[in-house]
Amino acid sequence: MGWEYFLVEVEEEIALVTINRPKVLNAVDFNVIKEAGVLFRELEERSDVRAIILTGAGEKAFIAGGDIAAMNALSMDEAHKFVATGQRVISDIERSSKLTIAAINGFALGGGTEIAMGFDLRIASEKAMLGLPEVSVGLIAGWGGTQRLSRLIGKGRAKYYIFTGEMIQAAEAEKIGLVNKVVPPEELIPTCKKIAKKILNNSPIAVLQSKKSINEGLNMSLDQGQKYEADAWLVNYATSDRNEGLSAFLEKRKPQFKGK
Repeated sequence: MGWEYFLVEVEEEIALVTINRPKVLNAVDFNVIKEAGVLFRELEERSDVRAIILTGAGEKAFIAGGDIAAMNALSMDEAHKFVATGQRVISDIERSSKLTIAAINGFALGGGTEIAMGFDLRIASEKAMLGLPEVSVGLIAGWGGTQRLSRLIGKGRAKYYIFTGEMIQAAEAEKIGLVNKVVPPEELIPTCKKIAKKILNNSPIAVLQSKKSINEGLNMSLDQGQKYEADAWLVNYATSDRNEGLSAFLEKRKPQFKGK
């Protein structure tokens, strides 16, 4: 299927997805976020894709935020659909069975930061700038920003950055836990692919159950989360991958995981 706003390349079970609106710094409007939802649902169904990397076209921006001109023209009904669609798409990405990595190559403001926070990992270029500056234009973050930022960096820091609307440089984002790693611009995509391949060498079932345990546990008490984790551990224990992994360790060889 051809995409109007995205470029997609699949190689070695890794899909590199590029939002392709460089003239507007890859800003997102209603049509873009709707197409993103369709695209990620299609990738979710593809057996030849195990990891998804998202980046932005050009050298300036990952996703500069929402398309302000388009947003300002929305009716109340359209605004409701815009917010609901963005939240749904990002939540679907967060729950994906695939490994997801945001390759933040430049500005990631407003919706750009919100989309990135829905990914499993965030790797940033040294030139990247993140932030939720919506209050400076009379709005608030509406695609989960107030919820995910506080979970990632803590309530106090989240309030500071959301209330002030300050941009967060890549090095600071790494320091506070908003991104996992910062690399030179030319190393961004190679680093993301290297990390993806390293993770894909592990048991697919174990990685997915770990992801689910972390995500679901954030909405539970510690006791409930540990119960969820124990159930996930038992699911893993019943797999052929567990037998292969432990046998390989004892036999001092590399495991050959099958995802079964």
